[in-house]
Amino acid sequence: MTQQTDRSAAAEPAAPPPSWQGRAALPAFSPRTLLSRALSVPLVLGFSVFLPLLVLVQPGTGLHDSALWLQLALAMYSGIRLSAMILTSRRKLLAGSFWLFVYMAMGVAPLAQAVLGRTPTPVVGARTDLTEAVALVLIGCVAFDIGSLLARQRPERKRDEGLRPALVHRRRLYLLTVVAFVGSALLVVKLGGPAVFFTSRQEIISSVQEAGLSQADSQAGQAIVRGFGTVPALIGWLVYTRWLVTSRRARRSAVIITVWLALAALNAVVNNPISNPRFWFLTVLFSLLFTVFPVSAAMYRIALSLGVVVALIVFPFADRFRYDDANYRPVQTTSPLEPLALKDYDQVGMFANTITYVRSGRGHTYGRQLAGSVLFAVPRSVWPGKPMDTGVVVGQWMGATNTNLSSPVWAELWIDFGPIGMTAGFAALGYAAARVDRRYARRAVRRAPPGSLIALVVPLVSGYSFILLRGPLLQASGRVAIAACCIALITTFRQDRAAGLR
Repeated sequence: MTQQTDRSAAAEPAAPPPSWQGRAALPAFSPRTLLSRALSVPLVLGFSVFLPLLVLVQPGTGLHDSALWLQLALAMYSGIRLSAMILTSRRKLLAGSFWLFVYMAMGVAPLAQAVLGRTPTPVVGARTDLTEAVALVLIGCVAFDIGSLLARQRPERKRDEGLRPALVHRRRLYLLTVVAFVGSALLVVKLGGPAVFFTSRQEIISSVQEAGLSQADSQAGQAIVRGFGTVPALIGWLVYTRWLVTSRRARRSAVIITVWLALAALNAVVNNPISNPRFWFLTVLFSLLFTVFPVSAAMYRIALSLGVVVALIVFPFADRFRYDDANYRPVQTTSPLEPLALKDYDQVGMFANTITYVRSGRGHTYGRQLAGSVLFAVPRSVWPGKPMDTGVVVGQWMGATNTNLSSPVWAELWIDFGPIGMTAGFAALGYAAARVDRRYARRAVRRAPPGSLIALVVPLVSGYSFILLRGPLLQASGRVAIAACCIALITTFRQDRAAGLR
C-alpha cells in the first residue's frame, strides 16, 4: 500500500507554484517601458494642465467669460489626447497630426489670445458667436474621438488581409522623376530663376502675379501652379529616400544615390523654408522624418513633442522670410504669449467670423463650397458662379485688406452643412484616420518591401493634414490633386521583382 501510494503521488502533476513565485517568474519591464511610464505623468500634466494654466494666469485684458472657460477646456482636452498619441504603443500618424494641430492652433494659441484680449484677425460678430465657435470646435473633437472608437470596434475582414499591397513601380518612378525635374524647371524659369526662391515669399507671390499665374480673388490658381513645381519633386525624393533607407542593394547603386542627391538639391530650391509657407515646410519635414525613420516609435514621439515647441515658440518668429527687407517688421514684445496673438493662429476667430457671416443673411451653402474645392480645376470661364475660397469670401465680407485668411475644416463643414453635418463629418474623419493608422501600423514594419506605398503615402498625408485642417480647402486642393496623380502614376499591385523596388 505504501509503495502504491508513493507511485500515485509521483504520477500526479506538480502543484502550481505559489502566487508570489508566479509573479517573480514574469519578465521584467524593459528600460524603454519604464522610461515611458516615468515620463507619462509629467507629459500629460504638462500638456493638459500646467501649460494651459500658465497661459491662463498671464496678465491681460481678456474677458473671463464662458468663451474663455470653453477655450481652457478645449486646450486641456486636446492636451490629454495629444499626450495619449505620444504615449501610445502604436504609431498613429494621422491621429497624432490631428491632435497636434488642434492643441497648437485651436487650443493653446487661442487661449493666449483670449487672455490677452488680442487676435490676429478681428472677430467682427458678437461675443456669443465666438463662444459658439469654441463649443463647436470641442464638439468636433469629441466626434473625431467617437469615430476613432467606432473604427476600433470594426474587425478586420479576411478579404482585407488577403489584398495585395500597393507598391511603387520602378519604371514609373523613373517617369515621375523626369516629371519632377521638368515641372520644377518650368516653375523656376517662369518665376525668373533660382535666386528668387531664396529671397522672400512676398517676392515669390509678386513673381507669380507678374507671370499672370494668379487671380486677385482667389489663391487656388497660385497653389496649382506652385504645386506642379513642388509636389512631384517632393514625392520623388521621398520614394528614393525610402528606397535607400530600406534596401542595401540600393545603397550600393551609384545611379540611385546620384538621383537622390539631384532630387535633394531640387527640393532645396523649390521646397525650402524661405520661399514656402511654414505649414508646407512642416509637411516636408514630417513626411521626410517618418520616411527616414519608418518604424521608430521614439522618433514618432519626439516629432509630436517637439512639434508643440516649434508651433508655439518657433513658428511665431519664423516669418523672417515672409517679407522683403523693406517690409519686414520684427516682433517687439516682452510677453511670451503676444506673438501667438499677432501671427498666424486665427483659426478659431475665423470660425467665429464664418458663423457671423452665415447669420448675417447669407445662410448655409449646402455643399457648394465643398463642390468648389472638389472641382477646383474647372475654370471660371466654364463655371462663372464657381465659389471662391471660404476664407476669401468671409474676408471680403469683413472688409479685410488681406483676404488670404484661414478657414479651418470646422468652418468649411459648418458653412456647408451646419452643426449636424459638421459633427458627422468629424466622426467620419476620426473613423477614416483610425482605420488608416491601424493599417499603416500593421504594414509599415521592418520586413515591408522598399516600395511599400502605404509607408510613403501616410507620412505625406499626415504632414499635409496641417494645411488641410487650417484651410481653406479650395486653396489646398491643387496640391492634393497633383499628389494623387503622382501616386497613381507610380502605383502597381504586381508582386514580381521586375516591377518593384529592390
